[in-house]
Amino acid sequence: MKKLLMTLLSAVLTLTASAQQNPQVLGKSHAMKRVEVKSRYLLLPVQEREDNATIKVLANNQQVQRLNIRLAVDKVDYYVPLDIQRFGSGQLLLDIFFHGDRRFTGAMKDFLCWKEMKQSDTFDTQNREKFRPAYHHTPVYGWMNDPNGMFYKDGVYHLYYQWNPYGSMWENMTWGHSTSKDLIHWEAQPTAIEPDALGDIFSGSCVVDKKNNRVVAFYTSAGERSQVQSMAVSTDNGKTFQKYQGNPVLVSKEEDFRDPKCFWNPEIQKWNLILAVGQEMRIYSSTNLTDWTYESSFGKDLGCHDGVWECPDLIKLQVRGTDKQKWMLICNINPGGPFGGSATQYFIGDFDGRHFNCEHKDTRWMDYGKDHYATVTFDNAPDGRKIAMAWMSNWQYANQVPTKQFRSANSVPRDLGLFEYNGQTYCSVTPSKELLALRGKETKKLSSTCEMVVDVKGTMDLTLSNSTGEQVVMRYDAAKHCFSMDRTRSYASFSEAFPVKTEAPTYGDIKQLRIFIDNSSIEVFDADGKMAMTNLVFPTEPYNTLKINGGKATIYEIK
Repeated sequence: MKKLLMTLLSAVLTLTASAQQNPQVLGKSHAMKRVEVKSRYLLLPVQEREDNATIKVLANNQQVQRLNIRLAVDKVDYYVPLDIQRFGSGQLLLDIFFHGDRRFTGAMKDFLCWKEMKQSDTFDTQNREKFRPAYHHTPVYGWMNDPNGMFYKDGVYHLYYQWNPYGSMWENMTWGHSTSKDLIHWEAQPTAIEPDALGDIFSGSCVVDKKNNRVVAFYTSAGERSQVQSMAVSTDNGKTFQKYQGNPVLVSKEEDFRDPKCFWNPEIQKWNLILAVGQEMRIYSSTNLTDWTYESSFGKDLGCHDGVWECPDLIKLQVRGTDKQKWMLICNINPGGPFGGSATQYFIGDFDGRHFNCEHKDTRWMDYGKDHYATVTFDNAPDGRKIAMAWMSNWQYANQVPTKQFRSANSVPRDLGLFEYNGQTYCSVTPSKELLALRGKETKKLSSTCEMVVDVKGTMDLTLSNSTGEQVVMRYDAAKHCFSMDRTRSYASFSEAFPVKTEAPTYGDIKQLRIFIDNSSIEVFDADGKMAMTNLVFPTEPYNTLKINGGKATIYEIK
């Protein structure tokens, strides 16, 4: 009898262990898996070529999280951590629905993900990818797009960003968070704002509410059928946020209704908020940040309308060399960029707190590269500076660029201003002064991470190349006042939209260029701020040869 009981107990323990290891297959696309919480993280295996699976995490019969992830079927590309310890001790149930066609992937019970799911108290974030930038901001892991909620307070720059913690393609939009004291070295912080019943957390902004000693975030809650504007408050300098109980604070019948940019307007002693709605911008005002009054719309018959308007900003700037000040409205658009896909356009004019009036009819681009989008500025930046950062990619191929553990970087920080040329006012873009601290020793060697200062003498040709024959060619045509960058002979097998030659007007002569090279990107600036061009590159080996005619190049190592 004792032997029989021991045999039965052994069988029960074996079945229990098997239930923990193996899924319960409930249909062609549905499975459940029980997980006993033993460590902080459940490491989920990802296979990028697969379709998404939806995981509902249940604790005590209540859904505590929902996410989409490309679970591995027969190959693991990388792992992502799901923090399960925060749901308490005991057992969790993963309720999983696979969206792909099972005819192409085999039996669900044999998927590799069941075997490869494992628990750990740590997650390895060591950078092993050759294309990860050395001095640009990137997420530690996962997908990143638009910079969000940027502000400066008490000596610290805060950068939030559109983030997918569960893969390196767009999905599960969440606000990630990084901080810096110098705009160069960024420290990853805990997740800032997570999806909720109103939807995923799309782009938005933060303001420093000095009167009430708090930071207030505005963001788009993106539900399945609508987009609404929500608010969250931080009383610990942006480390954590409490969502406003009265959310949403703004709603609309429009399908594309997103990306709130809020700022204090001292000229009217009110808050202003500007929203992207379809192919226009809507302006609101408020005295308390919760009750908003619609003031006006802007955009009809002005600028480029070949795509959806997104990620607005509205800032007041000094016109260089004058006592004049003007307002600039930043409008990101996708598609419709000058070389295809996404880009940043801008409008110069006057703003009285209610209406923005543009003074020009032509379309103007802030950056004439292919990889400069979602540009916004830091709130409360020191010394009245307007410091901008952009997402350094393009929606045409952002999901396909050749990285895995992470995808996408932000541009170097740039100071925005205004300058006049032939009776017109234009946006100036200069590398932020903090970048000078990166300069190391002068060197004769071209490397994958360096700054190059080029003194230009008339028309100039500059070529970066490697031993495989890949190259990037830059040219300044002094007669036409035009600068170009040609990456058509750079590695681009991942997308037909990637090979391109980008061209920019220079609004007069160029005397000096500053060129920032960083593993997978090249950013070029006229030293006077009259031209900026940002392009990604993915050479199979670093460009190590420089050829230049019509100029002298000084190369600086990066510290």
